[in-house]
Amino acid sequence: MKNIWIICRKELRSYFVSPVAYVLFVMFALLFGWFFWNILGAFVFYSMASQMRGEMMPMNINEQIIRQLLSDLNVTALFVIPLITMRLFAEEKRNGTMELLATSPIRDIEVILGKWLAAVTLYIGMLLLTGLNYAFIFKYGNPDWKPLAVGYLGMLLQAAGLLAIGTFISSLTKNQIIAGAATFGACLLIFVLGWASGYETSTWAQVLSYMSVTTHMESFAKGVLDSKDAVYYVTVIFLGLFLTARSLESLRWRS
Repeated sequence: MKNIWIICRKELRSYFVSPVAYVLFVMFALLFGWFFWNILGAFVFYSMASQMRGEMMPMNINEQIIRQLLSDLNVTALFVIPLITMRLFAEEKRNGTMELLATSPIRDIEVILGKWLAAVTLYIGMLLLTGLNYAFIFKYGNPDWKPLAVGYLGMLLQAAGLLAIGTFISSLTKNQIIAGAATFGACLLIFVLGWASGYETSTWAQVLSYMSVTTHMESFAKGVLDSKDAVYYVTVIFLGLFLTARSLESLRWRS
């Protein structure tokens, strides 16, 4: 655990000694803030319009604001995650320090977990930043906090899985641009696999739908904690880290 923590701190420090973390935080905050104020503005507009017409349409903050925000946050992660993971191993290879890391007494799994945990920690910080917007809702509204908590748990599990995949892809190349582009392509593919089930009911379409991360996010977005969805995300995390371990193992053999 000590070595994992050392690697994790080293990676987090490298994020913040460069503009990477600051650019990501600012970009993430601006995008989410834009989504928040537009969705909130639409909610207030339709609420006032229905009252002026004498209609008492039910307005649900959790369904009409929070659930939509989680959906937008889900899409935003698709662009942010490749930027977080593209440097994890690719930069080590580019700087020529990967060989030293591969031949060091630190085990591969400790290096992998340390770098992956640093990426997850950075993403958690970005999620916490969005809490400033929700504070406004809780101050002037009365939403149920439990669906929000479950939704954020789903977002974290999904991001952890995609970050594990990005970590594996970063271990395959020394070019950060290629690592970022390949991670974006892989994440996008996993996002859209479920589209086939919208017009096809055969077995292959259902299998692809189950493999999509968005399919398993639906329950979390509704505030429902389903064990099969949590197991799916844990499986994606394990698969991503396992493939990364095999990638580093092959590098150690060549060193």
